[in-house]
Amino acid sequence: MPELPEVETIKNELAPHIIGHTVTGVTLFWQGIVRQPSVEEFCSRLIGQKITGVERRGKYLIFGLTSGEALIIHLKMTGSLWLKPPDRFIRAVIHLDGETKIYFRDPRKLGVMWLVTDKNTVASKLGPEPLEAGFTAKALAQRLSKRTAPIKALLCDQSFVAGIGNMYADEALFSAGIHPLRSGKSLSSEEIERLHRAIRQVLSAAIGDKGASVDTYFRPGGEIGTAHFQFKVAHRRGESCPACGTHLQRIPVRNRGSYFCPRCQPLKLAKR
Repeated sequence: MPELPEVETIKNELAPHIIGHTVTGVTLFWQGIVRQPSVEEFCSRLIGQKITGVERRGKYLIFGLTSGEALIIHLKMTGSLWLKPPDRFIRAVIHLDGETKIYFRDPRKLGVMWLVTDKNTVASKLGPEPLEAGFTAKALAQRLSKRTAPIKALLCDQSFVAGIGNMYADEALFSAGIHPLRSGKSLSSEEIERLHRAIRQVLSAAIGDKGASVDTYFRPGGEIGTAHFQFKVAHRRGESCPACGTHLQRIPVRNRGSYFCPRCQPLKLAKR
């Protein structure tokens, strides 16, 4: 699934090509991609509107429109937005003036679009943005203080912190030396400091590498991201830990595959 770095990359690379352009048409090859309102109303209300801006909230892309409404897109597991026709799996095309088009590619038909008057109707339950100034180590400690869930599950919970998913949670936990099954409240102050620093470093580096193309993620021009070439543990079960040489393992954490080094990330109770 595209996570924060991938969605941020898409936002950054789409924006110069679409801001200031007007929607001239909508082609839907799969009508189930529209979540709200009805398909007919979605198309009629969207056509004629100018795109005034593009922002990211968690894993959502939010397109500002001249009416004050927002077009919100969630790419889900396999979605990507292209500025040129992809090879296949096109589920929708948003036509803009000047012959510009946004192609929604989605092999598994899980991605969705909303057209809403208030973006918070979709994104209101998201947690803090991990790269914003307000997301401090102290704020993270407060959110963890009474949480008994595994730290890996918490990092992937979009209401706990927005935008982090499987890959970058694994990478941040490895960097911080924390086992994915540790409970949130068991982390010491020092561990929380390390985790906070690791989250921000891992996400920032991945944005610099234009996201990770481990499966179906593509950038708007059709290029891949290269962040996965820097992964230390994610998707590397059976390979050697780059720090100690131990074989990396994969375990389920709340039905999510989690990669880690059993030596660098021992399962222990922290002293508080």
